[in-house]
Amino acid sequence: MTTTLRPTGPIQQGADGAKSRVYDVCDNGRPVGAVEIGTDPGFGERAGVLRSLHIDESRRRRGRGTIAALAAEEVLRGWGCTQMTVAVPAEDTAGQGLATALGYAERSRNMVKTLPQTPPPLPDGVAARPMTDDEFAQWERDAITGYAQTWIDRGVPVEQAMRKAETSHGQNLPHGLATEGTHLHVLVHEDEVVGHVWVARHEMHPGMVVGYVFDVEVREEFRGRGYGRALMLQAERIALGAGDDRMGLHVLASNTPALRLYESLGYRTTQYNLAKTL
Repeated sequence: MTTTLRPTGPIQQGADGAKSRVYDVCDNGRPVGAVEIGTDPGFGERAGVLRSLHIDESRRRRGRGTIAALAAEEVLRGWGCTQMTVAVPAEDTAGQGLATALGYAERSRNMVKTLPQTPPPLPDGVAARPMTDDEFAQWERDAITGYAQTWIDRGVPVEQAMRKAETSHGQNLPHGLATEGTHLHVLVHEDEVVGHVWVARHEMHPGMVVGYVFDVEVREEFRGRGYGRALMLQAERIALGAGDDRMGLHVLASNTPALRLYESLGYRTTQYNLAKTL
């Protein structure tokens, strides 16, 4: 048995600069599945993506998926990629096992919560309000570099991390506080701002539109006092007020306190995001 990849067409390039190409997975020249690879416009041209991998049911469990994934890595190395990522649905245990066997490590995960019909009350002693223009200007100065640093701290090259942060900010907040559907609120305790949360409607997965937490942070000197939970409750209040019945977010796998908080609030993992150095 000889398993190879055969292009089904030329390399495609989107308006965002991302490349992609689909290949047949072949055994002795006969198609037994398909694989799609590409580059991630969020991280730049050196960030490869395994977009999809499928082996026909009758041809599985014979190592073809492993060989096809390794061949896809070789193609992406030829494109100049230095890292490769793959997103695996939480229910796809076989896909998670394959990725782990190939040396991929969890980088982050997506999580979703079904919201209650009644907005949750905030704890006594705290209140929330929209950001002012001055508060937004101060937050925006640090938001891009701060977001990039979270990726740099986890091994993403500086150039790719800055590209990711700038792209995300530009796409999701193009008009600042005036961006349609955007809500940036601060949490206040005893007349002092202790943290902020950014919520907007977002298509988290194809066909799944949710109220999405793009950013939530408690100021360092106020951490450990329950304000993070209060901010997440405020995020739910914002989403419900906008007519959303689900809340979504993205969290880095290394952020254990945040993961525990979200799980305690009823969030469930919908997707694992894995990465590997090529």
